[in-house]
Amino acid sequence: MLVDLVQIERAGRAKREENLRLRMHLKTRNFQEKRLKRIAAGVEEQIDCTVCANCCRKATVRLQPRDVARLARRLRLREEAFVRDYTERSSEEGLILKRTGTGCVFLEGTACSVYDARPRTCERFPHLTSSEGSLVSRMWQMVDRACYCPIVYHTLEAWKDELGVPRRT
Repeated sequence: MLVDLVQIERAGRAKREENLRLRMHLKTRNFQEKRLKRIAAGVEEQIDCTVCANCCRKATVRLQPRDVARLARRLRLREEAFVRDYTERSSEEGLILKRTGTGCVFLEGTACSVYDARPRTCERFPHLTSSEGSLVSRMWQMVDRACYCPIVYHTLEAWKDELGVPRRT
């Protein structure tokens, strides 16, 4: 199974149009979401996220009030101090975790220094088997995630096989 991040990025970009076709395929047809989630869970079992941590390097983390409260408590800070020191405002996403030159402010190597209190979006990443809304409503994010997340890349490939979505020639 391909896990080299440079190759994943190249393959994800090369298959961008194909993945957009998969998204449209899912939007226009009835399918069993449970079946696709089972496939995604099988891929997730084969790849150890803690070895990769590329999502922590590439993606931003939008925070909800409960995330702020939990992280502030974990760091023994008042919420105001946590927001001041560890977050920033994004015009598109609202309150997000600050990023350093290597990614998330809490990333240490390939480990999360606040793993036990990480934001809910981090817990659910890559949002294939669990998240809010239907799988189809989250598919717009997966085309980009296939360029940096081995789990998303391989899941989309497996879904295309399962659903008979035409491949790039």
